Amino acid sequence: RERFTMDDGLSEAVKEAFVRLHEDGLIYRGKRLVNWDTKLHTAISDLEVENHDEKGHLWNLRYPLADGAKTAEGQDYLVVATTRPETLLGDAAVAVNPNDERYQALIGKFVELPLVGRRIPIIADDYCDPEFGTGCVKITPAHDFNDYEVGKR
Repeated sequence: RERFTMDDGLSEAVKEAFVRLHEDGLIYRGKRLVNWDTKLHTAISDLEVENHDEKGHLWNLRYPLADGAKTAEGQDYLVVATTRPETLLGDAAVAVNPNDERYQALIGKFVELPLVGRRIPIIADDYCDPEFGTGCVKITPAHDFNDYEVGKR
């Protein structure tokens, strides 16, 4: 017969296992992005989500460089290519590939977030593909699982 987590007996075993795993440091509370079901108002397991690629548009946004910085071409802005311009207000950084010579001199400097003027850092991360878009990626940890991992680094 099938057994369910909340069945008598099994429920106690599940609680005991959970406590033991927590005491061993294998279960912990942490901040992490979740898949949120807007209808049921609950988190959904990554195993229950089917991800698929969608064809979209690549938008180029200008991020003004702060403190008088200039690109190697003399521009006072970076062009960031993104498929998610609507998440701009959540940007925490702009990332470039550490081996991309176009942007090496700008690593550690800042851009101003368009619309609000908030300063965010220019960081180096191998996550960036110098051949895709402009080679500059906006990092929005609250809206993207990959960006969340970059943000933790």
